[in-house]
Amino acid sequence: MIRISAQEGSAVFAVKVVPRASRNEIAGIQGDAIRVRLTAPPVEGAANRALVKVLATTLKVPERDIEILAGHAGRQKMVRVAGLSPHELDARLREHLSSE
Repeated sequence: MIRISAQEGSAVFAVKVVPRASRNEIAGIQGDAIRVRLTAPPVEGAANRALVKVLATTLKVPERDIEILAGHAGRQKMVRVAGLSPHELDARLREHLSSE
């Protein structure tokens, strides 16, 4: 089960990134984080940009509403989604994971 916290009208959660994967996808839950596979390499922010795009598409929010708070240079990241409550974020993630 992922841990989602509320922060100033936003939802914050952990992400585990797997760069250089065969495709971009949310690959499930790993520990208390969402596991996201990305085709982009972890070079010059390419994986971070790809992560924002994948999350925006999955959560149906604009890319500008997604911010990487911590872990810019690592595989473990903390991400904030503006305008979504933790409950809304959890519901959208569950909907996506159950449709796979």
